[in-house]
Amino acid sequence: MYGNESDVGAAIAESDLSRKDIFLTTKVWYDRLEPQALKASVDESLAKLGTDYLDLLLIHWPSPDDAVPMADYLGALRDVRQAGKARHIGVSNFTIAQVDQAVELLGADALLTNQVEVHPFLQNHKVVEHCQRLGLTVTGYMPLAVGKVMKDDTLKRIADDHGATPAQIALAWVVSRGIVAIPSSTKAKNLQGNIEALRIELSQAERDAIAALDRGERIADPDFAPNWDA
Repeated sequence: MYGNESDVGAAIAESDLSRKDIFLTTKVWYDRLEPQALKASVDESLAKLGTDYLDLLLIHWPSPDDAVPMADYLGALRDVRQAGKARHIGVSNFTIAQVDQAVELLGADALLTNQVEVHPFLQNHKVVEHCQRLGLTVTGYMPLAVGKVMKDDTLKRIADDHGATPAQIALAWVVSRGIVAIPSSTKAKNLQGNIEALRIELSQAERDAIAALDRGERIADPDFAPNWDA
């Protein structure tokens, strides 16, 4: 879907890094969830990435309107892991009910993560806390709300107090909730700044101020999305 697997594979091949020092994740798009199509999608991804295994393989979106039964595509996902083509498997954009169904199908320890949208303006408490109670790692995508955090007065004030940027404060807040943040950037300077955000410790008052920013502003909401938890 992102169209970058070949470029990532080329970059890995040109680097001096050992494969074991890279955590490589890819996803299966929702139109390839039929078991054979899913497995073919994985093989295509492996070929483009120039590797024989993934560290994490995710279902990008649950099947719209359950067109493909979850038991079918999660069963295929499990087969891929058992074949040694993925060290870990997980899901993305699953609601509480869908997470529960997935756990019932595969077992509590089978899935590594549920990747969902999380940022100060969409804090997604219900699904985040439900996954954490089940022992699932929550991965938060769009933690910077496509740059909107840079314009927020509360985040700017807290950033000034820490000698940081609003983006770093947003990332520090996401991480403080026990969520793995996955910001994206094409600039080396910003990538380094994202790493430095891990050193920021927010006070309870600062976390409370950020918690008050929640307005349910969902950015990734395509017409095939599930019925989100309110």
